[in-house]
Amino acid sequence: MKSPIIELVSLLPSIRVFDDPDHVRSACYIMAIDIRTSELKNPIDVAEYLFRRLHELGVRGVHGVPGDFNLVSSQWTTACHAEADSQVALDSIPKAGLNWVGNCNELNAGMNTGSHQRTQLIFQKGYAADGYARVKGISAVVTTFGVGELSLLNAIAGAYSEYVPIVHIVGTPSTLSQRDGLLLHHTLGNGNFDVFAEMSHNISCAKAKLNDPHDAAMLIDNAIRECWVQSRPVYITLPTDMVQKKIEGERLKTPIDLSFPPNDTEKEDYVVDVVLRYLHAAKSPIILVDACAIRHRALEEVHEFIEKSGLPVFVAPMGKGAVNETLPNYGGVYAGNGSNAGVAERVESSDLVLSIGAIKSDFNTAGFTYRVSQLSTIDFHSGYMRVRYSEYPGVHMHGVLRKVTARLGKLNIQAGPTPDNEIAKKDQGMSQGEVITHDWLWPRVGQWLEPNDIVLTETGTANFGIWETKFPEGVTAISQVLWGSIGYSVGACQGAALAAKETGDRRTILFVGDGSFELTAQEVSTMIRNDLKPIIFVICNEGYTIERYIHGMDANYNDIQQWKYKDLVSVFGADPKKSKTYQVKTKQEAENLFKDESFSSAPYLQFVELYMPKEDAPKALKLTAEASAKTNAKQ
Repeated sequence: MKSPIIELVSLLPSIRVFDDPDHVRSACYIMAIDIRTSELKNPIDVAEYLFRRLHELGVRGVHGVPGDFNLVSSQWTTACHAEADSQVALDSIPKAGLNWVGNCNELNAGMNTGSHQRTQLIFQKGYAADGYARVKGISAVVTTFGVGELSLLNAIAGAYSEYVPIVHIVGTPSTLSQRDGLLLHHTLGNGNFDVFAEMSHNISCAKAKLNDPHDAAMLIDNAIRECWVQSRPVYITLPTDMVQKKIEGERLKTPIDLSFPPNDTEKEDYVVDVVLRYLHAAKSPIILVDACAIRHRALEEVHEFIEKSGLPVFVAPMGKGAVNETLPNYGGVYAGNGSNAGVAERVESSDLVLSIGAIKSDFNTAGFTYRVSQLSTIDFHSGYMRVRYSEYPGVHMHGVLRKVTARLGKLNIQAGPTPDNEIAKKDQGMSQGEVITHDWLWPRVGQWLEPNDIVLTETGTANFGIWETKFPEGVTAISQVLWGSIGYSVGACQGAALAAKETGDRRTILFVGDGSFELTAQEVSTMIRNDLKPIIFVICNEGYTIERYIHGMDANYNDIQQWKYKDLVSVFGADPKKSKTYQVKTKQEAENLFKDESFSSAPYLQFVELYMPKEDAPKALKLTAEASAKTNAKQ
C-alpha cells in the first residue's frame, strides 16, 4: 500500500513520483511553492527579479565568466514540471534588459575552471566591473561557486578598499546538495558550503544568501541598497534550485530607496555652527578634495561649495577628476613632497584645511609626506565629521556641506597657484630622435585631452605622471592608488569603455606600462568583441619601473620579456578597418600623433606603443618609491 504522501504526490499530473524519500520531500517542497505561487499577483523568477533591480539602478552590462553552477537550472523543477522550460541564471540577463559581457569565446563551462588562464581572466572581469562602476555608479559580476568566486577576490578586495560598488553574484550548488553535504566538484571535499562566503565576508559590506523564496526579494533589495549607499561590494549567492522560484514581482513597482539616512537635525546644526565658526575666523582657508567625495556621491554638494566660496581648492591624487580643474580657484594636486609646483607651500601654510573625503594612504600622500596638522583641519566624511580633534559620529558630509554653503557669508581668501599644461622650457626640445620623457609627456597629454574624457592610469609611471596633467572640464579619472593591483587598468578600461558606450561614447583613454599590460593583455580581446573604442597607450620602458625605484634598478626580476604589443590587436582578431595601431619612439612622432585629428576622433580601437627610457620616471614616483623603500626597511 502506498504511503499517504506518495498517494498525494501521484494525484498531481505535473509532478513526477519518486520512490526515494528525499526525492519525495523535494517534490513536496516544489508543490508547496507552487501553491504559494498561485497567490502571487505578479510571479517572477528570483534570478530575473535580481537582474531587473540591477537594471533599475542603471546597470546595462553584466560581467563574468560562465560556470556550471550559474549554468545549471533546478534539477527537480525541470524533472517535476514536464512543460517547464529549462533556464539558467545567465538566461535571465537579457530578459531583464541587460547584456552579458563575458570573456573570450573559448572560455565556457567545459574548460578546466581551475586553470591559471581562467583565473587571470576572472581577475580581469572583476577589474572590468570596477571600471564600469566608476563610470556608471554601480556594476554587477557573476561567477561560479568556489573556483570562480575565489579568482575574483583580488578584484573585489580592491573595490572594497577603494569604495567601489560591485554586486557579486555567485551561482552555487542547490540548497538540497548543500543540505546533504554532497561531495561536489569546486568544493574542499569536506561538505562545508559556507567556507567561500566566509572568505568574502570581510570584503563585502552585505551578504545575501538566496536560499528561500520567502525572503529572497527582501534580501536582494537590502544588499543592492547597501552596495549603493556604502559604495562597497556586496555578495549574493544564487543556488541552482532557486533560479526559477517565483516571488512577488509587484515589489518592482517600488524603486529601492537609495537615499542616505538624514542626519539628526540637532547634531547637524551644531556641527555646521562649529565649522562656520572656524571658517569665518580663518585667515587663509583652503579646500582639499579626495576620493571619498567621489565614491560617496557628494560631488554636487562639493562643487556648489567650491564655486560659491571661491576658496582655493586642491585635490589629492585619488581625488583627480573630482573637481572642475578649469575653475579659477583650482590650484592643483596636493601629495606632500609629490605635489604640483607651489601647492605644498600653499596648503601647508593654510590655517584651515577643509578636507573632504580624505584617504591618507602611502601612495596618495607620496609616502606619508603630508604636513598638515589636525589642529588646523576639518574632515568631512560619509559617516562622521571631525573638527580638529573633536569627532561627530553619525553626521555625514552631504547635509553639512549643503548647510555650510547656504550660510557661507564673507570669507578671507588668499589665492593659490594656478596650474597649467605648459611644458617646461628645458623639455620643449624637438630635435630629431629626441626621446619622450615623462616631464614632456604629461603636460602634453593635458593639452590633448578633451572635456568629458575618461582617463585610466595604471599604478606606476602613468598614475604618478597624470598628477602633472591639468584636466579639461568633466574628465573622469580612474586609477587604483590604494589597492594597486598590477594590471588592473587594462580590465578597468574594458569596463569603463563599455560604460562610455552606454552613456554616449565618451573617449576612453588608457595609459599602462608594458609590465602591467602583460598581466591582463587578454582583455583587449573583450574590447574588440564588444566593439569598444578605447585609445590604449602602452608605455614601453622594459619592465617594472616603480619596483626598480623601490629596489633593484638593474635586477632581472624587474625585467620582462618584450612583446610586439601592437600586434596583439591583430592576434585577437580585430578587423583592420575597425582598429589601428601605432609605434611612437620620439617626441616628434608623439607630437604628430597628438595633432592628428583622425587619431583623436577615430570611431574604433586604437593601440599605441609609446617608447620611453627605462630609468625615466615622474618626480612624484621617485619620491614615493624612496619613501616606500624606507618604510619597508624599518625594523
